[in-house]
Amino acid sequence: MIGKKSVKTVCVIPARLNSKRFPKKVLSFLGSKPMLQWIWERALSCAQFDQVAFAIDHEETAALIKSFQGVYFMTDPDCQTGTDRLASLMLESRIEGDIWVNWQGDEPFIQKRMIQDLLQSCERGDADVWTLKKEILKKEEIQSEHVVKVVSNRRGEALYFSRAPIPYARNQNPIYYKHIGLYAYTGEALQKISTASGSQLENAESLEQLRFIEEGLKIKVHETDLDTQSIDTPQDLLLALKNIDRLKDLKLT
Repeated sequence: MIGKKSVKTVCVIPARLNSKRFPKKVLSFLGSKPMLQWIWERALSCAQFDQVAFAIDHEETAALIKSFQGVYFMTDPDCQTGTDRLASLMLESRIEGDIWVNWQGDEPFIQKRMIQDLLQSCERGDADVWTLKKEILKKEEIQSEHVVKVVSNRRGEALYFSRAPIPYARNQNPIYYKHIGLYAYTGEALQKISTASGSQLENAESLEQLRFIEEGLKIKVHETDLDTQSIDTPQDLLLALKNIDRLKDLKLT
């Protein structure tokens, strides 16, 4: 966990209005509050963050964020990923920071301890990008293309991410790890990502982190024992509504 504040850490919440699988999901409500408000309040409770803001692309999203006094910046609707939105804010000097956290706008179940797990080694400068993994305990998740898997080396650095089961279990029963899509970047990493050419691996698997690997960035993958529940489809939203009590009970401190 980060101790002395020798770096400025900013948290940006990308919230694209017309996502492919679930258009306008960022306008969804969970109980009496917008999903984005749940995320906003959780992010504000994290002492590690010196600044929190949304990166959005539509006035409908802006109106919703204004309703709970959130802070936002407009970004180009043509930005392909949340990371590209962070990079645009940095390159245009609209936000300044040393470590940039990407807390995606469909992740209301992220807990504060996951942020601590994510940022635990950032001040040591042991990577260009940091992210999280969790051991998969449900067999059906191993085969699901919606659960991204990650394999790391002995130093905890990512070797590959895939929607397929990796490693392939030929002679033994390996431990599988789910990738949790929470990222921290150095400014230099964001700059390199923003100028990277097209990535065949990224396009094949529809996973932006494969662009990072192809560009030679070192990705540190810290393990967490906490899980999250992203909202990618209308079915995910229904499940989240069923778990609204869990959302209310998640500790902010």
